[in-house]
Amino acid sequence: MPFAVLPALIPDIQAVYDVYFEAFAADPDGHGLLDILFPSGFTSAEFRTAHADATLAWWHRADNDTPQYTFKCVDTASGDVVGMAIAYLYTTPRKDAEPFKAEWLEGGQRDKAERVLAPLCETRERLWKGKAYIYIEVCAVHPKHQGRGAGTALVQALTSLGDSCNLPVYLESSRTAVGLYTKSGFHRIPPAEARVVHPAAVLDSSVDVEVPLMARLPGTSTTSYTAAGSTSTADDETSSVPWLLSENTAALAGVVAMTLAAIAYRGLKVLQL
Repeated sequence: MPFAVLPALIPDIQAVYDVYFEAFAADPDGHGLLDILFPSGFTSAEFRTAHADATLAWWHRADNDTPQYTFKCVDTASGDVVGMAIAYLYTTPRKDAEPFKAEWLEGGQRDKAERVLAPLCETRERLWKGKAYIYIEVCAVHPKHQGRGAGTALVQALTSLGDSCNLPVYLESSRTAVGLYTKSGFHRIPPAEARVVHPAAVLDSSVDVEVPLMARLPGTSTTSYTAAGSTSTADDETSSVPWLLSENTAALAGVVAMTLAAIAYRGLKVLQL
């Protein structure tokens, strides 16, 4: 079935986040994250409605100038929303980010959530400070529709945006989605450059969990880059990423294209596969 990746609109909020919650709940890593972020539960109709209302209010906040955009993947045969993605389009180097705060939680629950997400935010800021780039915060497909190509359609839409703007794309993958991103030209950032490991004690699990940090240069497919800047078609998913070591400046045409895209999606603002 063909899929269309489009900006999410206000009427799509409930459907988009239903996909998000169902996809994360079906993934071992994702379910654990939801339990930490929403310890009181995330399956009831009351919660979903309240979450949608809070999302709408956040979209309308007057001081919300975050370049965050939400996308939906639609099955064109049925019209159903089967996938979603959230991306941040940093067309120019961003200002210093505020430390992550789980303000909707209190006490030990808040501390636990911040111990999980703060290292991801801090690592991302360290890698990309002073650089223009695209950050994919979430990419999810409803479990009933996984394996049909919706995930690939979402990733291709966002990497095409990076290609047209000459910007690298960065994400924190779930362990189950590494293969999909690798096929789309992403490669893992070597642990020597950046690494995030969630302690078992924080996750209430039996083992520590390392988060796959992945990035993709504009214009790449399945080719990875070595530290020297040459290309390699080796199967190793981990390679050095030279743009992290030097200042990244997008071509003027890329900035113009991204700016036009941002203007087109402005007002459609709306947490892996």
